[in-house]
Amino acid sequence: MNRLELPDLIALLRECAGENEAVDLDGDILDMTFAELDYDSLAVLQTTGRIERDFDVLLDEEAIDDADTPRAYLELVNRALSERTAV
Repeated sequence: MNRLELPDLIALLRECAGENEAVDLDGDILDMTFAELDYDSLAVLQTTGRIERDFDVLLDEEAIDDADTPRAYLELVNRALSERTAV
């Protein structure tokens, strides 16, 4: 896989950290913070570990900390995936 899309990220978040039924993950969430989506840093860390294992990619921990929305997170992951395939 060369790109991670929002539905893929949502599925991984649900698998790794569950889901708060009060939050509609199927809505327009790209620019909501993970905190607004009821995901803490541990949930994002678990999801990151899964992505690193499943896609054989290493993600910058500091950049992950700064990627506080799904849009920013996907940009970071997809940049790493594209760099991996370009090498």
